[in-house]
Amino acid sequence: MWSFRNWRRQRTLARNPVEPKTWTAVRQRLPILDGLDAIDDQRLRERSVLFLHEKHLTALPGVELSREDRLLLAAQAQLPLLHLPELDWYQGFHELILYPDDFVSPQRHRDPSGVVHEWDDERSGESWQRGPVILAWPGVQASGGWAGYNLVIHELAHKLDMLNGEPNGLPPLHRDMRLSDWALTMQSAYDDMNAQLDRNPDAELPIDPYAAEDPAEFFAVTSEYFFSAPDVLHEAYPAVYRQLMSFYRQDPLTRLKELQKSHPAYKDATNG
Repeated sequence: MWSFRNWRRQRTLARNPVEPKTWTAVRQRLPILDGLDAIDDQRLRERSVLFLHEKHLTALPGVELSREDRLLLAAQAQLPLLHLPELDWYQGFHELILYPDDFVSPQRHRDPSGVVHEWDDERSGESWQRGPVILAWPGVQASGGWAGYNLVIHELAHKLDMLNGEPNGLPPLHRDMRLSDWALTMQSAYDDMNAQLDRNPDAELPIDPYAAEDPAEFFAVTSEYFFSAPDVLHEAYPAVYRQLMSFYRQDPLTRLKELQKSHPAYKDATNG
Protein backbone atom coordinates (compact mmCIF):
# COMPACT_ATOMS: atom_id res chain seq x y z
CA MET A 1 0.00 0.00 0.00
CA TRP A 2 1.30 3.43 -0.95
CA SER A 3 2.26 5.74 1.89
CA PHE A 4 4.05 9.04 2.21
CA ARG A 5 6.70 7.28 4.32
CA ASN A 6 7.45 4.79 1.54
CA TRP A 7 7.48 7.53 -1.09
CA ARG A 8 9.94 9.59 0.95
CA ARG A 9 12.08 6.51 1.56
CA GLN A 10 12.29 5.66 -2.13
CA ARG A 11 13.03 9.26 -3.05
CA THR A 12 15.90 9.37 -0.53
CA LEU A 13 17.37 6.13 -1.88
CA ALA A 14 17.06 7.34 -5.47
CA ARG A 15 18.80 10.61 -4.67
CA ASN A 16 21.64 8.93 -2.75
CA PRO A 17 22.70 5.91 -4.80
CA VAL A 18 25.62 3.81 -3.58
CA GLU A 19 28.09 2.77 -6.24
CA PRO A 20 28.61 -1.02 -6.22
CA LYS A 21 32.39 -0.57 -5.87
CA THR A 22 31.88 1.70 -2.85
CA TRP A 23 29.63 -0.82 -1.11
CA THR A 24 32.06 -3.62 -1.94
CA ALA A 25 34.84 -1.59 -0.31
CA VAL A 26 32.69 -1.10 2.80
CA ARG A 27 31.95 -4.82 2.98
CA GLN A 28 35.66 -5.64 2.70
CA ARG A 29 36.36 -3.45 5.73
CA LEU A 30 33.61 -5.11 7.78
CA PRO A 31 34.15 -8.88 8.11
CA ILE A 32 31.16 -9.12 10.50
CA LEU A 33 28.94 -8.60 7.44
CA ASP A 34 30.37 -11.67 5.72
CA GLY A 35 27.79 -14.36 5.15
CA LEU A 36 24.81 -12.01 4.82
CA ASP A 37 22.55 -13.17 2.01
CA ALA A 38 21.59 -10.93 -0.92
CA ILE A 39 18.35 -9.80 0.69
CA ASP A 40 20.03 -8.78 3.95
CA ASP A 41 22.83 -7.12 2.03
CA GLN A 42 20.41 -4.96 0.08
CA ARG A 43 18.40 -4.15 3.19
CA LEU A 44 21.53 -3.14 5.08
CA ARG A 45 22.74 -0.95 2.23
CA GLU A 46 19.39 0.83 1.97
CA ARG A 47 19.05 1.32 5.72
CA SER A 48 22.60 2.66 5.88
CA VAL A 49 21.70 5.31 3.28
CA LEU A 50 18.55 6.23 5.20
CA PHE A 51 20.51 6.41 8.46
CA LEU A 52 22.95 8.89 6.94
CA HIS A 53 20.03 10.92 5.62
CA GLU A 54 18.37 11.06 9.04
CA LYS A 55 21.44 11.55 11.26
CA HIS A 56 24.09 14.24 11.04
CA LEU A 57 27.74 13.20 11.29
CA THR A 58 29.86 15.97 12.78
CA ALA A 59 33.55 15.34 12.10
CA LEU A 60 35.79 17.39 14.38
CA PRO A 61 39.14 18.71 13.09
CA GLY A 62 41.44 15.79 12.42
CA VAL A 63 38.68 13.54 11.06
CA GLU A 64 38.19 13.35 7.31
CA LEU A 65 35.17 11.34 6.16
CA SER A 66 34.79 9.90 2.68
CA ARG A 67 31.53 8.46 1.36
CA GLU A 68 32.94 5.03 2.14
CA ASP A 69 33.79 6.06 5.71
CA ARG A 70 30.27 7.34 6.32
CA LEU A 71 28.78 4.10 5.03
CA LEU A 72 31.25 2.13 7.16
CA LEU A 73 29.82 3.75 10.27
CA ALA A 74 26.21 3.54 9.11
CA ALA A 75 26.41 -0.15 8.24
CA GLN A 76 27.63 -0.99 11.74
CA ALA A 77 24.90 1.17 13.24
CA GLN A 78 22.22 -0.60 11.20
CA LEU A 79 23.43 -4.18 11.59
CA PRO A 80 21.69 -4.65 14.98
CA LEU A 81 18.40 -3.39 13.48
CA LEU A 82 18.60 -5.50 10.34
CA HIS A 83 15.77 -7.89 11.26
CA LEU A 84 13.78 -5.52 13.45
CA PRO A 85 10.68 -3.69 12.20
CA GLU A 86 11.38 -0.12 11.12
CA LEU A 87 10.09 1.62 14.24
CA ASP A 88 12.61 4.44 14.60
CA TRP A 89 14.73 2.55 17.11
CA TYR A 90 17.32 5.32 17.08
CA GLN A 91 14.91 8.06 18.00
CA GLY A 92 15.82 10.81 20.44
CA PHE A 93 19.10 11.85 18.84
CA HIS A 94 20.07 13.41 15.54
CA GLU A 95 23.85 13.74 15.69
CA LEU A 96 26.96 11.59 15.91
CA ILE A 97 30.11 13.51 16.83
CA LEU A 98 33.41 12.03 15.68
CA TYR A 99 36.59 12.86 17.61
CA PRO A 100 40.06 12.32 16.12
CA ASP A 101 41.09 10.36 19.22
CA ASP A 102 39.89 9.31 22.67
CA PHE A 103 38.44 12.22 24.61
CA VAL A 104 38.13 13.35 28.23
CA SER A 105 34.62 13.22 29.68
CA PRO A 106 33.85 14.93 33.03
CA GLN A 107 32.03 12.47 35.33
CA ARG A 108 29.88 13.12 38.39
CA HIS A 109 28.46 10.50 40.75
CA ARG A 110 26.62 10.68 44.07
CA ASP A 111 27.31 7.63 46.23
CA PRO A 112 24.74 6.04 48.59
CA SER A 113 25.97 8.19 51.49
CA GLY A 114 25.28 11.37 49.50
CA VAL A 115 28.90 12.26 48.75
CA VAL A 116 29.41 13.64 45.23
CA HIS A 117 32.47 12.41 43.36
CA GLU A 118 33.81 14.21 40.27
CA TRP A 119 36.56 13.07 37.94
CA ASP A 120 37.72 13.13 34.32
CA ASP A 121 37.43 9.88 32.40
CA GLU A 122 39.15 9.14 29.07
CA ARG A 123 36.71 7.48 26.69
CA SER A 124 36.40 6.32 23.10
CA GLY A 125 32.62 6.58 23.07
CA GLU A 126 29.70 8.08 24.92
CA SER A 127 25.91 8.18 24.53
CA TRP A 128 23.83 10.83 26.25
CA GLN A 129 20.25 10.33 27.41
CA ARG A 130 18.94 13.29 25.39
CA GLY A 131 21.88 14.13 23.22
CA PRO A 132 24.32 12.94 20.58
CA VAL A 133 26.43 9.83 20.29
CA ILE A 134 30.16 10.61 20.57
CA LEU A 135 32.69 8.29 18.95
CA ALA A 136 36.47 8.36 18.61
CA TRP A 137 37.12 7.77 14.91
CA PRO A 138 40.07 5.36 15.50
CA GLY A 139 37.65 3.19 17.50
CA VAL A 140 35.17 3.18 14.64
CA GLN A 141 37.93 2.20 12.22
CA ALA A 142 39.06 -0.60 14.54
CA SER A 143 35.54 -2.03 14.68
CA GLY A 144 33.94 -4.39 12.22
CA GLY A 145 35.89 -7.60 12.79
CA TRP A 146 35.12 -10.79 14.71
CA ALA A 147 37.42 -9.91 17.61
CA GLY A 148 34.85 -8.94 20.26
CA TYR A 149 35.12 -5.18 19.77
CA ASN A 150 32.66 -2.82 18.11
CA LEU A 151 32.47 0.75 19.37
CA VAL A 152 29.52 1.68 17.15
CA ILE A 153 27.33 -1.22 18.23
CA HIS A 154 28.29 -0.66 21.87
CA GLU A 155 27.26 3.00 21.96
CA LEU A 156 24.10 2.50 19.93
CA ALA A 157 23.08 -0.37 22.22
CA HIS A 158 23.00 2.28 24.94
CA LYS A 159 20.57 4.27 22.77
CA LEU A 160 18.31 1.21 22.50
CA ASP A 161 18.53 0.81 26.27
CA MET A 162 17.56 4.48 26.72
CA LEU A 163 14.27 4.01 24.87
CA ASN A 164 12.85 2.96 28.26
CA GLY A 165 14.37 5.92 30.11
CA GLU A 166 17.62 5.91 32.07
CA PRO A 167 19.94 3.14 30.83
CA ASN A 168 19.55 0.05 32.99
CA GLY A 169 20.19 -2.87 30.65
CA LEU A 170 16.54 -3.25 29.64
CA PRO A 171 15.65 -2.18 26.09
CA PRO A 172 12.01 -2.41 24.93
CA LEU A 173 11.37 -6.15 24.63
CA HIS A 174 9.20 -7.70 21.94
CA ARG A 175 5.77 -9.05 22.83
CA ASP A 176 6.94 -12.65 22.54
CA MET A 177 9.71 -12.07 25.10
CA ARG A 178 9.19 -12.41 28.85
CA LEU A 179 10.57 -9.69 31.10
CA SER A 180 11.17 -12.23 33.87
CA ASP A 181 13.32 -14.39 31.58
CA TRP A 182 15.36 -11.41 30.42
CA ALA A 183 15.88 -10.07 33.95
CA LEU A 184 16.87 -13.44 35.44
CA THR A 185 19.26 -14.28 32.61
CA MET A 186 21.03 -10.95 32.41
CA GLN A 187 21.22 -10.46 36.18
CA SER A 188 22.61 -13.96 36.76
CA ALA A 189 25.39 -13.48 34.22
CA TYR A 190 26.13 -9.98 35.48
CA ASP A 191 26.34 -11.28 39.06
CA ASP A 192 28.61 -14.10 37.94
CA MET A 193 31.05 -11.67 36.33
CA ASN A 194 31.13 -9.50 39.43
CA ALA A 195 31.62 -12.53 41.69
CA GLN A 196 34.64 -13.60 39.65
CA LEU A 197 36.12 -10.11 39.80
CA ASP A 198 35.47 -9.88 43.54
CA ARG A 199 37.48 -13.06 44.02
CA ASN A 200 40.23 -11.87 41.71
CA PRO A 201 40.19 -8.31 40.30
CA ASP A 202 42.75 -9.39 37.70
CA ALA A 203 40.82 -12.46 36.57
CA GLU A 204 40.90 -13.15 32.83
CA LEU A 205 37.25 -13.25 31.89
CA PRO A 206 35.97 -14.46 28.51
CA ILE A 207 34.33 -11.12 27.80
CA ASP A 208 35.46 -7.58 28.57
CA PRO A 209 35.24 -7.00 32.35
CA TYR A 210 33.84 -3.55 31.60
CA ALA A 211 30.53 -5.40 31.27
CA ALA A 212 30.57 -5.77 35.07
CA GLU A 213 30.47 -1.98 35.61
CA ASP A 214 26.66 -1.84 35.71
CA PRO A 215 23.66 -3.48 33.96
CA ALA A 216 23.68 -0.86 31.19
CA GLU A 217 27.28 -1.65 30.31
CA PHE A 218 26.56 -5.35 30.55
CA PHE A 219 23.88 -5.01 27.87
CA ALA A 220 26.11 -2.84 25.67
CA VAL A 221 29.16 -5.11 25.94
CA THR A 222 27.20 -8.34 25.41
CA SER A 223 25.47 -6.75 22.39
CA GLU A 224 28.93 -5.91 21.08
CA TYR A 225 30.04 -9.52 21.54
CA PHE A 226 26.79 -10.90 20.15
CA PHE A 227 27.67 -9.44 16.74
CA SER A 228 31.47 -9.44 16.84
CA ALA A 229 32.35 -12.57 18.87
CA PRO A 230 29.15 -14.63 19.09
CA ASP A 231 31.02 -17.88 19.78
CA VAL A 232 32.79 -16.35 22.78
CA LEU A 233 29.56 -14.98 24.23
CA HIS A 234 27.66 -18.20 23.60
CA GLU A 235 30.32 -20.30 25.29
CA ALA A 236 30.51 -17.98 28.31
CA TYR A 237 26.81 -17.20 28.74
CA PRO A 238 24.60 -19.22 26.38
CA ALA A 239 21.39 -17.99 28.02
CA VAL A 240 22.44 -14.37 27.45
CA TYR A 241 23.15 -15.20 23.81
CA ARG A 242 19.64 -16.66 23.45
CA GLN A 243 18.02 -13.57 24.97
CA LEU A 244 19.93 -11.28 22.61
CA MET A 245 19.03 -13.54 19.70
CA SER A 246 15.37 -13.10 20.62
CA PHE A 247 15.77 -9.34 20.92
CA TYR A 248 17.82 -8.66 17.78
CA ARG A 249 16.09 -11.41 15.74
CA GLN A 250 19.46 -12.57 14.42
CA ASP A 251 21.82 -15.49 14.92
CA PRO A 252 25.39 -14.34 14.18
CA LEU A 253 26.80 -17.55 15.69
CA THR A 254 25.23 -19.71 12.99
CA ARG A 255 26.48 -17.30 10.33
CA LEU A 256 30.01 -17.43 11.76
CA LYS A 257 29.96 -21.24 11.93
CA GLU A 258 28.93 -21.42 8.27
CA LEU A 259 31.81 -19.11 7.40
CA GLN A 260 34.21 -21.26 9.39
CA LYS A 261 33.07 -24.33 7.46
CA SER A 262 33.50 -22.77 4.05
CA HIS A 263 36.45 -20.42 4.68
CA PRO A 264 39.49 -21.75 6.61
CA ALA A 265 40.51 -18.15 7.42
CA TYR A 266 37.51 -17.91 9.75
CA LYS A 267 38.46 -20.91 11.87
CA ASP A 268 39.98 -18.63 14.50
CA ALA A 269 38.07 -15.51 13.49
CA THR A 270 37.53 -14.18 16.98
CA ASN A 271 41.18 -14.52 17.91
CA GLY A 272 42.47 -11.86 15.59
